[in-house]
Amino acid sequence: MNVIIGALAVILTIAVYLAARNIHKRFTNPFTIPIILSTIFIITILVVFHLPYEKYMTGGDWINKMLGPAVVALAYPLYLHRRTLVKMAGPILLGTAAGSFIGVITGLLLAKQAGFEEAILYSITTKSVTTPVAMAVTETMGGITSLAAVFVMIAGIGGGLMYEYVFSLLRLQSSIGRGLALGSASHAIGTAEAMKSSQLEGSISTIAMVISAVVVSLITPGLVSILL
Repeated sequence: MNVIIGALAVILTIAVYLAARNIHKRFTNPFTIPIILSTIFIITILVVFHLPYEKYMTGGDWINKMLGPAVVALAYPLYLHRRTLVKMAGPILLGTAAGSFIGVITGLLLAKQAGFEEAILYSITTKSVTTPVAMAVTETMGGITSLAAVFVMIAGIGGGLMYEYVFSLLRLQSSIGRGLALGSASHAIGTAEAMKSSQLEGSISTIAMVISAVVVSLITPGLVSILL
């Protein structure tokens, strides 16, 4: 029975994503990004038909396991632009480190200023890195791992919604600058958006995403202990 439910969940997810992608192609807008529409559609379906999330994830987990191979596939554009990446190694490292530091500090201080309890403060500090890293770091600090995953999604989707407006406002045209910003602030979702612009921008974003995960893992516990 679980196999049947899982298969139906996979079919539903793929169908919803394809529909969302077609909508985005027809109505190109940050608010019609496929991952945003897909999330809204899936949640609506689960609520309307009273389907438990655990049942849906019987199949959703199959798709989730494909994230690993999908990330590995990002190595190909890195190989294509390896010379540029090596040449710009210094700015890339410094830019990503700065973006990671700002991401942790702003989330922590704004949440603290708003009066949230410490468990939430611990959970929001890792919002700009990939979910597995965010959950692992949050757990070591005593935060709420499930809430950390939610903050990661908010950061990713928020970046996907706002990046074009922000880049336009700042007149940021450089593929390296755009890639660094998306990768260090909006992790995989930002990287997917960067890939749409160019392989170089996507490659930079991929490296920024990886470096950001390492930097945030190293600096977050120390910054939290100092600022709280």
